[in-house]
Amino acid sequence: MQLSDFKTATKLVTAFVLVALIGAVIGAFALYNMKRIDDADTRLYEQELIGLSLMKEANVERLRGVVALRDAMIATTGQEREEALQRQQQARQQVAALLDKAAPLFVSEASRQGLEQLRKEWANDEKVTAAMNQLVGRADLATSTESLKYLKAELVPQSLRMGNAMQDLSKLKEEDAHAVSEANTALYERSRNVTIVLILLGVAAGVALGLGISRHVTRPLGQALIAAQRMSEGDMGQRLEAQGRDETAQLLQALERMRAELQGIVRTVRDNAESVATASAEIAQGNADLSQRTEEQAAALEETAATMDELGSTVRNNADNAQQANQLAQGASEVASRGGQVVADVVATMQGINESSRKIADIIGTIDGIAFQTNILALNAAVEAARAGEQGRGFAVVAGEVRNLAQRSAEAAKEIKSLIGASSERVEQGTALVDKAGQTMDEVVTAIRRVTDIVGEISSASAEQSNGVSQIGEAITQMDKVTQQNAALVEQSAAAAESLKVQAQQLVQAVAFFR
Repeated sequence: MQLSDFKTATKLVTAFVLVALIGAVIGAFALYNMKRIDDADTRLYEQELIGLSLMKEANVERLRGVVALRDAMIATTGQEREEALQRQQQARQQVAALLDKAAPLFVSEASRQGLEQLRKEWANDEKVTAAMNQLVGRADLATSTESLKYLKAELVPQSLRMGNAMQDLSKLKEEDAHAVSEANTALYERSRNVTIVLILLGVAAGVALGLGISRHVTRPLGQALIAAQRMSEGDMGQRLEAQGRDETAQLLQALERMRAELQGIVRTVRDNAESVATASAEIAQGNADLSQRTEEQAAALEETAATMDELGSTVRNNADNAQQANQLAQGASEVASRGGQVVADVVATMQGINESSRKIADIIGTIDGIAFQTNILALNAAVEAARAGEQGRGFAVVAGEVRNLAQRSAEAAKEIKSLIGASSERVEQGTALVDKAGQTMDEVVTAIRRVTDIVGEISSASAEQSNGVSQIGEAITQMDKVTQQNAALVEQSAAAAESLKVQAQQLVQAVAFFR
């Protein structure tokens, strides 16, 4: 697989990733060595320099103890001696504490051996100092020769040995510090050299990748530029050859397809341009005819619109008349309803009269019965009076009168009954007539209500018809406007067709540029 088979994005990303990786390696290496240098500097300070400082401070404290011992030997009072010995004791305690603190900082073999030698000398120094303190404590103030002899014979040589041991240990710490410094310098030089090599390698790799990718990108782009210039000059016959599968190769392939398509399009346009010119001329002629017919249609629509206006006026008048008829029919319906109610009241009154006549007839029947019974009683009284003879003659006269009264009452009752019967018949006939009149009024009311409903429907239909005619008029008006607009569009279309004809001729001339 060649480099041109990879996509341009892949090549660019790969190149930058490699350069980034080289930079990351250089940075990581530099960071690692910087960390090592930092650790070495930390060790130089925390182990070597601090240890050296502690040793020098311990030596100073030791010398303070020696000075305090000297002060005790030359003291003139007991208090001065005690204070001097106390200062000596504090100084020696401080020396011991500093030595213990510095002990962990001696890590090299030579420094550890020096520390052990120092501890031995310090133990000897403790013994000599203790003996010297006893002599100083027993001697007379400022007159002790034994203390001076011991000082010269034991303490001074021991102090020198102790000082030499501490000086030797300090030199060892200085040597360790110098060794750490030399190691740091060597580490810096190695890191610098390796970093320079890595930088040079990164630069070389970046330049090589840049040149390679540039060559693989610019060469196909140059071919594409030449092909585009040829096509801009009208040359469609030169084929493009693409190698590889990257974006530049795909670009050349796309340009080749575009060239072939454009060549076919130009050929097709050249073949059809004259047909377009001929068709545009025919379209212009057809648009002229269409414009004339559209104008005629617009005139017919104007006449139709005027007729629809007249029809709309007539329909509106009919709707108004139907509305008035509806109002009159509603009034007649209300009057008929009231008449029907009056007839119903008359029927109810006649029925009441008929019922009263029947009750009177019943009462007359009762009176007739009473007269009949009275007549029977009068006959019985007359018979009893006849039997009584002379004594019942007056009672017989009274019974006769009662009988006469009963007969007249019966006759009167019969006459009244006959009159009541005739009246009842007339009342029944009147009631029947009134019932028929009520039924007739109900039918009239129903018919009037039906007429009212029909007239209402006619009124509604007339109103809807008026609205429909108005809408038709508006639609026709809108059609008239649209027709006029169509006429204008037809004129514009004719002008456009003429322009299309001119443009088609120009297109034929333009296509002739391509080969």
